[in-house]
Amino acid sequence: MSLLAMERIKFLSTRSPWWCMALAAVLSIGFTALVVGLVPAEELGAPIDTATTQAGYLWGQMIIMVMAALAATTEYRFNTIKTTFLAAPNRVTALLAKTAIVAVAGALVGLLLAFGSWGISLLLASDADLALNSGADLRAVVGVGLNAALTAVFALAVGILIRQSAGAIAIVLIWALLVERILITVIPRVGDDIKNWLPLSNGDWFNAAGLAGSGTYDVGHGPWVSLLVFAAWSFGLLVIGLLVTQKRDA
Repeated sequence: MSLLAMERIKFLSTRSPWWCMALAAVLSIGFTALVVGLVPAEELGAPIDTATTQAGYLWGQMIIMVMAALAATTEYRFNTIKTTFLAAPNRVTALLAKTAIVAVAGALVGLLLAFGSWGISLLLASDADLALNSGADLRAVVGVGLNAALTAVFALAVGILIRQSAGAIAIVLIWALLVERILITVIPRVGDDIKNWLPLSNGDWFNAAGLAGSGTYDVGHGPWVSLLVFAAWSFGLLVIGLLVTQKRDA
C-alpha cells in the first residue's frame, strides 16, 4: 500500500497528468459536440446513437497515451528513478504499483470523457435515442473506461521499454494514428487479418460492437474476446518491459 501511495503522490503532484486530463476532456468532448451539433445526420451515414456520442474518443485516447508514457519516462528524464528503486529494491513491485495508478487514472479519465461526451450529446441532440438500454450501449459508454485503462497500460509499457519521453510518445502516437489504423490495412491479402488481432483495433471493436455503423470496426470476433486480445497485448508488453528493467541499469 505504501508503494501505491507513493506512486499516487508522484503522479498527482506533477503538472503533466493534470494538463493531459484537461486537454483530453476538451478535445474529446469538444469534438463530439461539433459532430453531434453541427454535422447533419445524413452526412454521418446513420442516426445519432450512443456510438456517435463517442466520436471524439480517439483524441482523448491519444492524450491518455501521452499521459501514461510520461508517467513512465519522466522519472528517467529527471533521474528520480534511481531514488524510486532505492526506496523499493524490487523493481517489478515498484513498476506494478505505478501501472496500477496509471491504469486507474486512465479508466477514470476515460469514464469522464465518455459520460461528458454522452451528456453533451443529450443536450445537443435531445430528440435522438441515446438511452443506455442495451449491453451494446453500455459498452459504448461505460466500456470506454476499460478501453482507456488498457490504453494507459499499453503506453506505460512502451514508456518503460523506451525510457525517453519524446521517443515513447512518438512511438505510441505513430502506432495509433498511422501504423495500426492505416499502414497495416494496405498490406496486400493479409493486412486486414493482421489488423484483426492488433490491440487498438480490438479496443475499438469492444466499444463499437452491436451498434449501427460499426462494420468498419469489426475484427471478426466478439467484443469480450476483443477486450481479452487488447489486455493480452497491453500486459504482455508490460511483462517484457518488467523483464528488461530487471536486466539493465536504472
